[in-house]
Amino acid sequence: MKHVSILVPKGHTSVVNIGGTHQMFSWVNEFFEQTGKEALFDIHLVGLEKQTEQSHGFFTVNPDQLISNLNKTDLIIIPAIHGNFEENLKNNSEFLPWIVDQYKEGAEIVSLCVASFFLAETGLLDGKCCSTHWQFANEFRKKYPKADLKDDKILTEADGIYTSGGAYSFTNLILYLIEKYAGRDTAVIAAKGFMIDIDRSSQSPFMIFSGQKSHKDKAVLKAQEHIEQHFNDRITVDELCKEMAVSRRTFERRFKKATANTIGEYHQRVKVEAAKKELEKGRKTVNEVMYEVGYADPKAFRDVFRKITDMTPMDYLNKYGKVAAIA
Repeated sequence: MKHVSILVPKGHTSVVNIGGTHQMFSWVNEFFEQTGKEALFDIHLVGLEKQTEQSHGFFTVNPDQLISNLNKTDLIIIPAIHGNFEENLKNNSEFLPWIVDQYKEGAEIVSLCVASFFLAETGLLDGKCCSTHWQFANEFRKKYPKADLKDDKILTEADGIYTSGGAYSFTNLILYLIEKYAGRDTAVIAAKGFMIDIDRSSQSPFMIFSGQKSHKDKAVLKAQEHIEQHFNDRITVDELCKEMAVSRRTFERRFKKATANTIGEYHQRVKVEAAKKELEKGRKTVNEVMYEVGYADPKAFRDVFRKITDMTPMDYLNKYGKVAAIA
């Protein structure tokens, strides 16, 4: 039986992460027992104290084990912790060496949503691919440059360490673990029961591009503003460099460092974000939107749109461009 430790940190922790993970693993145990098999998971809520208030006192979670008394576990689930990160880190610092020690002893580690920040503090994500909530991707990348962030991924796996994308995508990661430990058939039944879209791998369709502007390079900021104001025009790198009075090689390097995108990629993302907003209104055809954001070739527009959103423009229009009918 696999010992599962769902951590209960101090602070404003995602109760949904804790409860949802517990529920899904418990379902597997019940399913196995109903089919004449032994339960697969020994599930525990593990904390620093016997009682932990959550959501500003609205909930109270009572761990049944404390890390001070737990020497060995097989799987550690770290839920998202919201609010002031430095304060949360200070209040939960005792978890960090324990997580590292358990990993060295063979435990697998799972971070859900922004719990990747907490996990990264252990150093275990250095050199490993990982994911987090897309809204915090730029912040994560700057804070932990040694981690290989895949901000478009719903889940990642690297050397026994698993991370999920944002919010409720944690259910996709738990489902992935169910498939790994209990088999594909069980995972499919769980997906149907919990109504989870199995094998979903990208959070790109949910990402909202707002420009990476939390830097202090004034020339790059000026270039970003120029691109956003003239996104439907033809903009060349040479024109931007001339406007900023910077050599092309130097400016391309500075732009990539500041925004994590090349100038061309940034221009494409601005165009696609504008297209998404128009498609969401549901008042124009795909071709009308295509011309409006500065594309003339349907294939080129479709390819760029799909590369960034993981959906075709038509699929995006059908999904977000109209009010769903309610029977």
